[in-house]
Amino acid sequence: MSQAAPELLPGRRTLPAGTHDIAPHATTIVSLTFSGGVVMAGDRRATMGNLIASRDIEKVHPADPYSLVGIAGTAGVGLELMRLFQVELQHYEKIEGAMLSLDGKANRLATMIRNNLGAAMQGLAVIPLFAGFDLDASDPAKAGRIFSFDVAGGLYEEHGYDAIGSGSLFAKSALKKTYRPGLDAQAAANLAVAALYDAADDDTATGGPDVIRKIFPVVMTATAEGTNRLSDAETGAMAEAVLAERRNEPTV
Repeated sequence: MSQAAPELLPGRRTLPAGTHDIAPHATTIVSLTFSGGVVMAGDRRATMGNLIASRDIEKVHPADPYSLVGIAGTAGVGLELMRLFQVELQHYEKIEGAMLSLDGKANRLATMIRNNLGAAMQGLAVIPLFAGFDLDASDPAKAGRIFSFDVAGGLYEEHGYDAIGSGSLFAKSALKKTYRPGLDAQAAANLAVAALYDAADDDTATGGPDVIRKIFPVVMTATAEGTNRLSDAETGAMAEAVLAERRNEPTV
């Protein structure tokens, strides 16, 4: 076999070309720091090619009591990676008797992404956004931190705000004009919901607020008190406020 057809031996077989349409993909995630913490929000749409695979997927979750993780890319792989990340953080805390530092959590997530590189090259890529409250920060007002990654596991700390997913270009463009340091939690959440609306306005893979089905973005915060998910009533009110503003000034 090694002489006649070596390409058929285990480990030498050519894998089929990857495709982005074989599994649902999730987008878009935004995150902003505010005075005393960080907010993360994600739209609820997952797409499979030109089809809407899900209208109410949840892409933002607590990683542990003081940090948040959101996923963009292949939904199934992303959700599995996120659950494994949650378990690993719990396991570390139980074994060591102490919580991993925020930098340590980000580095561990980067390693997990790097381990998925083979699948990513076949079209099953997932890129998370990680943010949290740094318990070791000298100034609690500036303890909110955001980390982004590339498909090879590269780790980068972002300052102020960031977004990932197919609508990230539009979301970051919106935040570039509206974000200011020193925001409070409510103002940051409002900006996150507005940025997702702007992303959905130009990106078909990003879902806007669905007022008919009452499906609104998932918005979570991480502060010194821990992580908190805003209720559907709260996010719905913010989405309605954005819609009202756009009705009055459609070009904004």
